[in-house]
Amino acid sequence: MKILILGGTGLIGGALEQHLSADHEVECIGRSAFTSQDVLNKLVQDKDLIIKLSGANIVKRWNAAYKQEIWDSRVETSKQLKIALDLLTNKPRIFCASAVGFYPESLCEQPFNEDCKHPGTGFLSDLVVAWEKSSESLAKEVLIFRFGVVLSVKGGALSQMLLPFKLGFGGPVAGGKQCFSWIHIGDLLKAFSYAIEHPEMQGVFNLTSPNPITQAQFGKTLASLLHRPFLLPLFKWQIKLLFGEGSQVLTQGASVVPKKLLKLGFQFDYAESRLALKDIIHNKK
Repeated sequence: MKILILGGTGLIGGALEQHLSADHEVECIGRSAFTSQDVLNKLVQDKDLIIKLSGANIVKRWNAAYKQEIWDSRVETSKQLKIALDLLTNKPRIFCASAVGFYPESLCEQPFNEDCKHPGTGFLSDLVVAWEKSSESLAKEVLIFRFGVVLSVKGGALSQMLLPFKLGFGGPVAGGKQCFSWIHIGDLLKAFSYAIEHPEMQGVFNLTSPNPITQAQFGKTLASLLHRPFLLPLFKWQIKLLFGEGSQVLTQGASVVPKKLLKLGFQFDYAESRLALKDIIHNKK
Protein backbone atom coordinates (compact mmCIF):
# COMPACT_ATOMS: atom_id res chain seq x y z
CA MET A 1 0.00 0.00 0.00
CA LYS A 2 0.97 3.63 -0.48
CA ILE A 3 0.56 5.21 2.96
CA LEU A 4 0.77 8.88 3.90
CA ILE A 5 1.26 9.80 7.57
CA LEU A 6 0.34 13.43 8.28
CA GLY A 7 1.67 15.07 11.42
CA GLY A 8 4.10 12.21 11.68
CA THR A 9 7.25 13.77 13.15
CA GLY A 10 6.43 12.88 16.76
CA LEU A 11 6.73 9.65 18.73
CA ILE A 12 3.78 7.83 17.14
CA GLY A 13 4.44 8.96 13.59
CA GLY A 14 8.08 7.97 13.71
CA ALA A 15 7.29 4.57 15.19
CA LEU A 16 4.53 3.96 12.64
CA GLU A 17 6.74 4.92 9.73
CA GLN A 18 9.42 2.45 10.80
CA HIS A 19 6.88 -0.27 11.56
CA LEU A 20 4.81 0.00 8.38
CA SER A 21 7.75 0.53 6.02
CA ALA A 22 8.59 -3.17 6.27
CA ASP A 23 5.49 -4.02 4.17
CA HIS A 24 4.32 -0.77 2.60
CA GLU A 25 5.49 2.38 0.83
CA VAL A 26 5.28 5.04 3.54
CA GLU A 27 5.61 8.82 3.31
CA CYS A 28 5.74 10.63 6.65
CA ILE A 29 5.26 14.42 6.76
CA GLY A 30 5.05 16.80 9.72
CA ARG A 31 2.88 19.85 10.08
CA SER A 32 4.58 21.33 7.00
CA ALA A 33 2.03 19.33 5.00
CA PHE A 34 -0.53 21.95 5.97
CA THR A 35 1.49 25.05 5.03
CA SER A 36 -0.60 25.45 1.88
CA GLN A 37 -3.55 23.77 0.23
CA ASP A 38 -1.52 23.09 -2.92
CA VAL A 39 1.13 21.19 -0.93
CA LEU A 40 -1.51 19.04 0.73
CA ASN A 41 -3.38 18.43 -2.52
CA LYS A 42 -0.22 16.97 -4.08
CA LEU A 43 0.65 14.84 -1.06
CA VAL A 44 -2.66 12.96 -1.02
CA GLN A 45 -2.45 11.95 -4.69
CA ASP A 46 -2.43 8.19 -5.39
CA LYS A 47 -2.47 7.14 -1.73
CA ASP A 48 -4.22 3.99 -0.49
CA LEU A 49 -4.25 5.02 3.17
CA ILE A 50 -3.87 8.34 4.96
CA ILE A 51 -3.10 8.36 8.69
CA LYS A 52 -3.75 11.77 10.27
CA LEU A 53 -1.91 12.30 13.55
CA SER A 54 -1.40 16.07 13.48
CA GLY A 55 -1.80 17.94 16.75
CA ALA A 56 0.23 20.31 18.91
CA ASN A 57 1.51 18.96 22.24
CA ILE A 58 -1.10 19.41 25.00
CA VAL A 59 1.31 18.83 27.92
CA LYS A 60 2.48 22.44 28.04
CA ARG A 61 1.48 25.64 29.75
CA TRP A 62 -1.70 26.89 28.11
CA ASN A 63 -2.64 30.44 27.30
CA ALA A 64 -5.29 31.66 24.86
CA ALA A 65 -2.92 31.62 21.90
CA TYR A 66 -1.62 28.12 22.62
CA LYS A 67 -5.10 26.73 23.18
CA GLN A 68 -5.98 28.05 19.74
CA GLU A 69 -2.89 26.32 18.32
CA ILE A 70 -3.92 23.04 19.99
CA TRP A 71 -7.38 23.41 18.43
CA ASP A 72 -6.31 24.51 14.95
CA SER A 73 -3.61 21.84 14.64
CA ARG A 74 -6.34 19.21 14.98
CA VAL A 75 -9.58 20.69 13.66
CA GLU A 76 -8.50 23.18 11.00
CA THR A 77 -6.02 20.72 9.49
CA SER A 78 -8.88 18.26 9.04
CA LYS A 79 -10.79 20.92 7.10
CA GLN A 80 -7.77 21.38 4.84
CA LEU A 81 -7.49 17.64 4.34
CA LYS A 82 -11.18 17.38 3.40
CA ILE A 83 -10.67 19.93 0.62
CA ALA A 84 -7.76 17.86 -0.72
CA LEU A 85 -9.68 14.57 -0.50
CA ASP A 86 -12.74 16.00 -2.25
CA LEU A 87 -10.58 16.55 -5.34
CA LEU A 88 -9.70 12.85 -5.62
CA THR A 89 -11.50 10.36 -7.83
CA ASN A 90 -10.11 7.32 -6.01
CA LYS A 91 -10.62 7.80 -2.30
CA PRO A 92 -8.05 6.40 0.18
CA ARG A 93 -8.87 4.80 3.54
CA ILE A 94 -8.58 7.26 6.42
CA PHE A 95 -7.27 6.59 9.94
CA CYS A 96 -7.39 9.51 12.40
CA ALA A 97 -5.94 10.05 15.85
CA SER A 98 -8.10 11.13 18.77
CA ALA A 99 -7.78 10.87 22.54
CA VAL A 100 -9.42 9.43 25.64
CA GLY A 101 -9.90 13.05 26.73
CA PHE A 102 -13.36 12.60 25.21
CA TYR A 103 -14.57 10.76 28.32
CA PRO A 104 -15.70 12.21 31.65
CA GLU A 105 -13.46 11.74 34.67
CA SER A 106 -13.88 8.32 36.24
CA LEU A 107 -12.31 5.93 38.71
CA CYS A 108 -10.40 2.88 37.48
CA GLU A 109 -13.15 0.64 38.87
CA GLN A 110 -15.73 2.38 36.64
CA PRO A 111 -14.29 2.26 33.12
CA PHE A 112 -15.84 3.74 30.00
CA ASN A 113 -15.86 2.05 26.61
CA GLU A 114 -16.96 3.13 23.13
CA ASP A 115 -20.64 2.75 24.11
CA CYS A 116 -20.32 6.01 26.06
CA LYS A 117 -21.71 8.79 23.86
CA HIS A 118 -21.65 11.59 26.42
CA PRO A 119 -18.35 13.50 26.57
CA GLY A 120 -16.85 15.08 29.63
CA THR A 121 -16.81 18.82 30.28
CA GLY A 122 -14.08 21.37 29.74
CA PHE A 123 -11.63 22.29 27.02
CA LEU A 124 -10.16 18.82 26.42
CA SER A 125 -13.49 17.11 25.91
CA ASP A 126 -14.76 19.97 23.74
CA LEU A 127 -11.59 19.68 21.70
CA VAL A 128 -11.98 15.94 21.13
CA VAL A 129 -15.64 16.31 20.13
CA ALA A 130 -14.76 18.94 17.51
CA TRP A 131 -11.66 16.97 16.43
CA GLU A 132 -13.64 13.78 15.84
CA LYS A 133 -16.45 15.61 14.08
CA SER A 134 -13.94 17.10 11.64
CA SER A 135 -12.34 13.66 11.18
CA GLU A 136 -15.69 12.01 10.46
CA SER A 137 -16.30 14.49 7.65
CA LEU A 138 -13.26 13.23 5.73
CA ALA A 139 -14.86 10.08 4.31
CA LYS A 140 -17.85 7.79 4.66
CA GLU A 141 -15.84 5.18 6.56
CA VAL A 142 -13.25 6.77 8.83
CA LEU A 143 -11.42 4.87 11.57
CA ILE A 144 -10.76 6.95 14.68
CA PHE A 145 -8.36 5.68 17.34
CA ARG A 146 -8.76 7.29 20.78
CA PHE A 147 -5.25 7.00 22.23
CA GLY A 148 -4.45 6.54 25.86
CA VAL A 149 -1.01 7.62 27.14
CA VAL A 150 1.49 5.94 24.80
CA LEU A 151 4.37 4.30 26.67
CA SER A 152 7.82 4.52 25.10
CA VAL A 153 11.26 5.73 26.19
CA LYS A 154 11.65 7.42 22.80
CA GLY A 155 9.11 10.16 23.54
CA GLY A 156 5.91 11.08 25.30
CA ALA A 157 5.09 11.11 29.00
CA LEU A 158 7.18 8.12 30.07
CA SER A 159 10.39 9.48 28.55
CA GLN A 160 9.90 12.68 30.57
CA MET A 161 9.24 10.73 33.77
CA LEU A 162 12.28 8.47 33.59
CA LEU A 163 15.02 10.88 34.66
CA PRO A 164 13.34 12.17 37.85
CA PHE A 165 12.33 8.60 38.75
CA LYS A 166 15.89 7.36 38.15
CA LEU A 167 17.12 10.12 40.46
CA GLY A 168 14.70 8.97 43.17
CA PHE A 169 12.26 11.85 42.81
CA GLY A 170 9.23 9.73 41.89
CA GLY A 171 6.00 10.13 43.83
CA PRO A 172 2.24 10.50 43.51
CA VAL A 173 1.00 13.32 41.29
CA ALA A 174 -1.90 15.34 42.71
CA GLY A 175 -2.70 12.53 45.14
CA GLY A 176 -2.24 9.75 42.60
CA LYS A 177 -5.86 8.54 42.58
CA GLN A 178 -6.63 9.72 39.04
CA CYS A 179 -6.97 6.86 36.57
CA PHE A 180 -4.22 6.34 34.02
CA SER A 181 -5.31 4.84 30.68
CA TRP A 182 -2.24 3.77 28.75
CA ILE A 183 -0.93 1.62 25.89
CA HIS A 184 2.46 0.08 25.08
CA ILE A 185 3.89 1.47 21.83
CA GLY A 186 4.15 -2.11 20.50
CA ASP A 187 0.44 -2.74 20.97
CA LEU A 188 -0.37 0.58 19.29
CA LEU A 189 1.66 -0.41 16.22
CA LYS A 190 0.09 -3.87 16.24
CA ALA A 191 -3.39 -2.30 16.30
CA PHE A 192 -2.63 -0.18 13.23
CA SER A 193 -1.44 -3.25 11.33
CA TYR A 194 -4.56 -5.09 12.48
CA ALA A 195 -6.76 -2.25 11.22
CA ILE A 196 -5.05 -2.31 7.82
CA GLU A 197 -5.80 -6.03 7.56
CA HIS A 198 -9.43 -5.52 8.67
CA PRO A 199 -11.05 -2.94 6.35
CA GLU A 200 -14.38 -3.48 8.09
CA MET A 201 -13.06 -1.49 11.05
CA GLN A 202 -14.60 1.98 11.11
CA GLY A 203 -15.87 4.44 13.65
CA VAL A 204 -14.33 5.01 17.07
CA PHE A 205 -11.98 2.50 18.72
CA ASN A 206 -10.30 3.01 22.08
CA LEU A 207 -6.59 2.30 21.83
CA THR A 208 -5.71 1.61 25.45
CA SER A 209 -4.67 -1.35 27.56
CA PRO A 210 -7.61 -3.36 28.93
CA ASN A 211 -6.21 -2.65 32.42
CA PRO A 212 -6.17 1.03 33.41
CA ILE A 213 -4.51 1.78 36.76
CA THR A 214 -4.18 4.75 39.07
CA GLN A 215 -1.31 7.17 38.63
CA ALA A 216 0.08 6.07 42.01
CA GLN A 217 0.02 2.39 41.00
CA PHE A 218 1.72 3.20 37.73
CA GLY A 219 4.37 5.28 39.49
CA LYS A 220 5.04 2.63 42.13
CA THR A 221 5.51 0.02 39.41
CA LEU A 222 7.93 2.25 37.50
CA ALA A 223 9.88 3.08 40.65
CA SER A 224 10.16 -0.57 41.67
CA LEU A 225 11.47 -1.58 38.23
CA LEU A 226 14.09 1.15 38.50
CA HIS A 227 14.87 0.13 42.11
CA ARG A 228 14.08 3.62 43.36
CA PRO A 229 11.76 4.96 46.09
CA PHE A 230 8.31 6.35 45.41
CA LEU A 231 8.03 8.99 48.07
CA LEU A 232 8.10 12.59 46.85
CA PRO A 233 4.61 13.89 46.02
CA LEU A 234 3.90 16.49 43.38
CA PHE A 235 0.95 18.51 44.61
CA LYS A 236 -1.86 19.85 42.45
CA TRP A 237 -0.93 23.47 43.19
CA GLN A 238 2.64 22.82 42.04
CA ILE A 239 1.46 21.36 38.74
CA LYS A 240 -0.91 24.28 38.21
CA LEU A 241 1.98 26.65 38.86
CA LEU A 242 3.96 24.93 36.09
CA PHE A 243 1.25 24.34 33.51
CA GLY A 244 -1.61 26.68 34.38
CA GLU A 245 -4.91 25.49 32.89
CA GLY A 246 -2.96 22.79 31.05
CA SER A 247 -2.36 21.07 34.40
CA GLN A 248 -5.66 19.22 33.98
CA VAL A 249 -3.89 16.85 31.55
CA LEU A 250 -1.90 15.55 34.56
CA THR A 251 -4.38 15.98 37.40
CA GLN A 252 -7.53 14.54 35.78
CA GLY A 253 -8.02 10.98 34.64
CA ALA A 254 -10.51 8.74 32.92
CA SER A 255 -10.77 4.96 33.04
CA VAL A 256 -11.03 3.68 29.48
CA VAL A 257 -11.07 0.13 28.05
CA PRO A 258 -10.90 -1.08 24.41
CA LYS A 259 -14.18 -3.01 24.22
CA LYS A 260 -14.45 -2.96 20.41
CA LEU A 261 -10.90 -4.19 19.78
CA LEU A 262 -11.29 -7.01 22.28
CA LYS A 263 -14.62 -8.00 20.74
CA LEU A 264 -12.89 -8.37 17.36
CA GLY A 265 -10.37 -10.73 18.95
CA PHE A 266 -7.39 -8.39 19.03
CA GLN A 267 -4.73 -9.72 21.41
CA PHE A 268 -2.67 -7.27 23.47
CA ASP A 269 0.93 -8.33 23.98
CA TYR A 270 1.31 -5.96 26.94
CA ALA A 271 -2.00 -5.80 28.78
CA GLU A 272 -0.44 -5.46 32.26
CA SER A 273 1.47 -2.33 33.29
CA ARG A 274 4.39 -4.14 34.94
CA LEU A 275 5.01 -6.30 31.88
CA ALA A 276 4.73 -3.25 29.60
CA LEU A 277 7.09 -1.06 31.63
CA LYS A 278 9.61 -3.87 32.09
CA ASP A 279 9.74 -4.46 28.35
CA ILE A 280 10.05 -0.76 27.48
CA ILE A 281 12.72 0.05 30.06
CA HIS A 282 14.89 -3.01 29.42
CA ASN A 283 14.54 -3.01 25.63
CA LYS A 284 14.56 0.78 25.16
CA LYS A 285 11.36 0.76 23.08
